[in-house]
Amino acid sequence: MKLRYIVTVLVMGLLMLSTESVFSEDTVSMSEWKQIIEKIGTNGNINWSAGYIEAVGIGAPPEKFIGKIQARPMALRAAELVAKRNLLEITKGVRIDSTTLVKDFVVESDVINSQVEGIVKGATVVKQEYMSDGSVEVTVRMPLLGDFSSAIMPKALDKKPEGRSYTAEPRKPVAPPERPTAQPAAPPKAPATSSGSVYTGMVVDARGMQTRPAMSPKILDENGQEVYGSVVVEREFAVQQGMSGYARDLTSAQSNARVTNNPLTVKGVKTQGPGKSDIVISNADAAALRSAADNLSFMKKCRVMIVLD
Repeated sequence: MKLRYIVTVLVMGLLMLSTESVFSEDTVSMSEWKQIIEKIGTNGNINWSAGYIEAVGIGAPPEKFIGKIQARPMALRAAELVAKRNLLEITKGVRIDSTTLVKDFVVESDVINSQVEGIVKGATVVKQEYMSDGSVEVTVRMPLLGDFSSAIMPKALDKKPEGRSYTAEPRKPVAPPERPTAQPAAPPKAPATSSGSVYTGMVVDARGMQTRPAMSPKILDENGQEVYGSVVVEREFAVQQGMSGYARDLTSAQSNARVTNNPLTVKGVKTQGPGKSDIVISNADAAALRSAADNLSFMKKCRVMIVLD
């Protein structure tokens, strides 16, 4: 009887451990699913939600050193060099906006080219995997923000936007009301409307349009006039936290600390440009943003989230 009890307890314990393991894996999987991760070939990816670029490289020691003590360090060094070479290629392909890639800035400016190469060389090794044949696979990572953003964003913000830039709608003068002969009873107070609301951020639902993430996306109205973009934001915020955050889930985007407690949610109508990174919203939504001058404040601080498929 006692033996049966012990066996039962052990079985239940194993089942609980198994359940916890499955739950943990599901949690990680769900977290990754909500992130916008752009795969770049077989050598790496850009995680737009977490804000970093990763690349993989495989290296092997010279044949004459196989089986010797120097083999592993030499393979590790070779793999790291390959990974950083792959990282540089991925980095040059990062979209700045719908018409520009990082490589376009690198070609135009020797200064930016040397800055980007230096940043890539300083990338961090985040994973090492040793193979049975003596080769090593290394994963390196560099952040999109920080030094890389400081090198790229000033030039991106200097690009001249197409169409008229965002300005708050001017307030129309209101004629003073005629003095009534008798004061009527005060009407019941009308509920607050969205017209003229002061928003703390903006969430752009760009799903269903094959929208692609970029470092400096633009939000346009249907007339092609810029609602949000390089002419609105303050450089300091754009460099430190990026022009926008990216998410795959609308609810998580709306509750993101970036847009705080009262974001305006707008639906993308279509994309514009070959890179499909500039998003067109309706004129009605654009007017809602322009209806309150205070809305310019959150846009200056880059409090924008974009939801993608």
